Formats: sequence, structure tokens, C-alpha cells
Amino acid sequence: MKYQDAAMVCFSGGQDSTTCLFWAKKHFKRVEAVCFTYGQKHSQEIDIARRIAADAAVPFQLLDVSLLAQLAPNSLTDSTIEMDQEQPAGSYPNTFVPGRNMIFLTFAAVLARSKDIFHLVTGVSEADYSGYPDCRDTFVRSLNVTLNLAMDELFVLHTPLMNRDKSEVWQLADELGVFDLVRTQTLTCYNGIPADGCGHCPACKLRREGLEKYLNK
Repeated sequence: MKYQDAAMVCFSGGQDSTTCLFWAKKHFKRVEAVCFTYGQKHSQEIDIARRIAADAAVPFQLLDVSLLAQLAPNSLTDSTIEMDQEQPAGSYPNTFVPGRNMIFLTFAAVLARSKDIFHLVTGVSEADYSGYPDCRDTFVRSLNVTLNLAMDELFVLHTPLMNRDKSEVWQLADELGVFDLVRTQTLTCYNGIPADGCGHCPACKLRREGLEKYLNK
């Protein structure tokens, strides 16, 4: 049986994926979460994701895709690479993990299929995407077609944050009734510090600027 009222959320315990988790709970009767370990330095996010999912009564599964760290050198998995604080001119920041969203969504689809789930939810956004090409709507649409062809299924990839900047993500969390949870319990910081984070890494800057914009509306 294919569950049309079920969704699998790619879940990291950060601001965006936590907002998406509760968006999915609002729109689907059955929600499960899949989290990935890929050699990231901020691995505390896994424990945070597991706890948030448990508190939300959402089944949680962790998949190991740590081979990714060997294939795609980046500052999130390699402690010898100093993190870019700003995006270099003409190139991507070294926090970009090539292929990460493609791999995450592909593995999520394979797992979801085994559970007869055909709706996938991811928190990517091209409004505030730090220059990452695998956060674009064109990529998601293309991968959706590829997954359907590869597995002869009708997956639907949902991107509720695609056209929202960070202030609008805060607004959505507020509308879903999880503003305080997202502000105090999630981990977005590239340096692995929960809630408001380190304050100076690219992820923290986006998060803080979005929060200030939303609070000052």
C-alpha cells in the first residue's frame, strides 16, 4: 500500500529542517524523519535531531553516508580547512559539500520507498542558500524526475522553504507554533553551538539576520 498521507523529512535538527518537520506534521497524517551522519564536525546535531523528533513523536532513523567526507573536501568535515566567513568571489564557500543534498534525497527516497512513503520533505531554499547549487528549485525538480525514473515510482519532493528568506522561515515557525523550540533547541551553527550559535559563522549570520528582520517587522 502506498501511503499518500505520509511523508519522510530530511532532518538535521537545524532551524530549517525542524521548521519543515512541523510543517510536515501539519500537512501529513504520518511523518518520519531521516538524519545523516557524513563526518560533519558539528555532529552534536544528530543528538539534537533525535531529541526533537522524539519530543514530536516522529520516528527517527540515522543513515551513515560518511564516505561523502572522503569524496568532497570541505570545511564542515575537514578540521584542517579553515571555514570561509564570506563567499569567495566567483566560487562557492568551502562550507559547500558537493553532492550532499543529492545524496541525502536519494537515500531518503530509497528508505521512504521501503516504508511505502512517497512524499519527501527537505528544507532547502534558494532565497537564502549561501550560493549552494543543490538548494535551487531547478535541482530539486530535476532530481524529482530522476528519482521517479530510477525507481519507477511517483515521488513528490516538497520544499516549503524554497522561496522564503530566513525572516520568513522564522515567521513560518511562529505560525506553526514552534518559534521558541526552533530558537532555543535547534543547531544551525557550523561550529556546533546550539540555539544562537557562535554568531560569526555563515549559518549563524543568516539565522541572526533573519531573526532580527522578523522581530523588527
